[in-house]
Amino acid sequence: MIDLTEKKILITGAHGFVGRHLVDNLLEKRKVLQDNLFLPRAEELDLRKLENCQRAVEGRELVIHLAAKVGGIGLNQEKPGELFYDNIIMGTQLMEAARQAEVEKFVAIGTICAYPKFTTVPFKEDDLWSGYPEETNAPYGLAKKMLLAQSQAYRQQYGFNAIYLLPVNMYGPGDNFDPGSSHVIAALIRKVYEAKRDNKSYIEAWGTGKATRGFLYAPDGAEGIILAAERYDKPEPVNLGSGLEISIKDLTELIFRLMDFNGEIRWDKTKPDGQPRRCLDVSRAEKEFGFRAQTSFDEGLKKTIDWYIALQGMRRNYG
Repeated sequence: MIDLTEKKILITGAHGFVGRHLVDNLLEKRKVLQDNLFLPRAEELDLRKLENCQRAVEGRELVIHLAAKVGGIGLNQEKPGELFYDNIIMGTQLMEAARQAEVEKFVAIGTICAYPKFTTVPFKEDDLWSGYPEETNAPYGLAKKMLLAQSQAYRQQYGFNAIYLLPVNMYGPGDNFDPGSSHVIAALIRKVYEAKRDNKSYIEAWGTGKATRGFLYAPDGAEGIILAAERYDKPEPVNLGSGLEISIKDLTELIFRLMDFNGEIRWDKTKPDGQPRRCLDVSRAEKEFGFRAQTSFDEGLKKTIDWYIALQGMRRNYG
């Protein structure tokens, strides 16, 4: 087990949604020294440039690569080329720079979008290569999946200690609620909030509502990433999730109930559902490094909703 307390750590994407929860955990729970964390912003170091990757890893002992260009189905359909190129070039160059700099450990954060479109549920890590990803997010999923191939190749040839994690969709306070790029939970919370505010009797939602998804509360996800950094040193990929599977229809109705909204869901069936089913087998994470999600889905949703409503209140008060 690695003691992170005095390790010099680079976290890419540290100012993003999951990154902020990760940093909070390291500072508050692990008591990592603030001065030992290097948390560059994208505008400070564009990791699509190799020289910036080399600057980022210099003098670091642990790299946690969270940075990604990411979004929901809409963004994946609009900008598949950007999502492929930006993600693959950042990951490939950063890991190579870390190897050259003799960084002790590299934690690569993949995506559930790397799984084949039709995967036996719950998704087991051994099924990762059994088919092509769902078309609407395949370029993004494949770009992130290459981090696994690279990490295993580097371990084999160079003895480089890189691990690869596959988190399910995360949600929680601080999530991205931008309608152009948000994921489903944040998008639905915003739609319900605005429908109530505007006295509308319905919301519109993409697809049929039949697709299923799994979710992980972001502070739990941050804990899982850190436990893996501390305790896991094997080449096999590891799922991070809660084991939950819920249909988009049931999710929407649950958000309606938690937000006390009695309106109607109008399904836009011209829009894609995305992958038909998603649910992770999370047994490997528990076995290998003792991770199990602690926050119930209702509790996590309630905290997320409360955070968003409070944020809107602050915006009204301060313009």
